[in-house]
Amino acid sequence: MDAASPASPSSSSPPPPSPTARASAVSPMTTISRHYFGGDSSSDDHDFYIDIIENMQEDYGMFVWPCSIVLAEYVWQQRLRFANNTVIELGAGTSLPGLVAAKVGANVILTDNAAREEILGLTWGQWDAPIFDLHPQIVLGADVFYDTTDFDDLFATVTFLLQNSPGSVFITAYHNRSGHHLIEFLMVKWGLKCSKLLDGFSIMPPCKGASLQGNIQLVEIALDDQKTKS
Repeated sequence: MDAASPASPSSSSPPPPSPTARASAVSPMTTISRHYFGGDSSSDDHDFYIDIIENMQEDYGMFVWPCSIVLAEYVWQQRLRFANNTVIELGAGTSLPGLVAAKVGANVILTDNAAREEILGLTWGQWDAPIFDLHPQIVLGADVFYDTTDFDDLFATVTFLLQNSPGSVFITAYHNRSGHHLIEFLMVKWGLKCSKLLDGFSIMPPCKGASLQGNIQLVEIALDDQKTKS
């Protein structure tokens, strides 16, 4: 299932107050956040924006978390790397990074728990039929290292996808929480290597970074060829 491109801003739309400000309340527990990319961050001249509906009554997958904003900004800034490639977003939730990848020309497949029917169902650690047909060049994941009980299944799925598409990589933004040592252990277990790309906030325009909090890391994970051969 390809990600649908968000609507372009209309000329009659009033200028927004800030690049990530919530535009309006749809209901008492639902808001729409607007996210801008490109252009001059000090003006209203942007390449495009994406509106995301966030539901306060749903689980944590229905929010746009800081890691998602950071990863989406990375996709935009590295858009030539993503254009014309097949990209899978794991645990997509509100799907901001995947939607940006679609806007810059990637063929995007959004995945989340199989119980969500509007996207491709992919439950980590389970080998359902769809996973065998996935051959991405880039796998994305925003704040997927949240629940330590899911880490092993996540790495199992990531490893399979990377093995199924030689030369592919997993790019993720995550909060540096107490599970950091478990992440390192599981990467060794699954024969993976990690390269730090950036401190998450270092790529953010000041107008976006000022509203974000936390210790966010942006890393690229790939198969460790030496361990794979052994």
